[in-house]
Amino acid sequence: MDVQLQELIDKIKRDGVASAETEARNTISEAEKKAASIIKEAEEKADSIIKNAKAETERMEKASEDAITQAGRNLIISFRDGINRELSALVSSETEKAFDKDLFKKLVPEVVKAWTAKTDAKDVSVLLPAKDLKTLESGIKTALKSQITKGLEIKADDSLNSGFRIGMKDGSAFYDFSAEEVAGLFSAYLNPRTTELMKKAAAGIPSEKTETKSEEASEESAEEKKTPARRGRKTAAEKGTK
Repeated sequence: MDVQLQELIDKIKRDGVASAETEARNTISEAEKKAASIIKEAEEKADSIIKNAKAETERMEKASEDAITQAGRNLIISFRDGINRELSALVSSETEKAFDKDLFKKLVPEVVKAWTAKTDAKDVSVLLPAKDLKTLESGIKTALKSQITKGLEIKADDSLNSGFRIGMKDGSAFYDFSAEEVAGLFSAYLNPRTTELMKKAAAGIPSEKTETKSEEASEESAEEKKTPARRGRKTAAEKGTK
């Protein structure tokens, strides 16, 4: 009886230990799976955060670069437009100065003669600034006496400040030699040239990377030049020691 009881007790112990070990293993396995799942989820979240942060950084960097590029472009355009305005104002001023009365007295007759060589003078009119008509009319009429006899008209135009216009009386065609028009022609040529020169100047400006490489190369070259001298001094010192 005692033997059977002992065997029963031992069996209960074995079964209990086995059950406990199985439960423990299951618990550990579940814990490990849960831990692995938590770690994986955390890693995925971390990767997602890193990717999002990297994407946001790249987006902000590109936005900053685009903003700087646009600001630089706006600055260049503003500077170019400012130069063009100054040039246009200078050309207008100098052209108006060049259109003096002595030039008119020579230029107007030459242009009229060239025009009337292929066109009847009776169909042609010359327009002068109202303020200059009285002082110029006499000399021009003398030079164009033949054309005036044939019907050429010389009259004032209140819209002209400087220069003159020559054309058909019916308005079908005319040449505008006003200071404003001539200055506009000069400016139309100068503005593209100014833009071209600015582009060439901008292309000649070294970038920061180029300057850095150049500085590094200069430093390396200077270091190489110093090295032989140091070696020479060391050798001399060694010789002196010997």
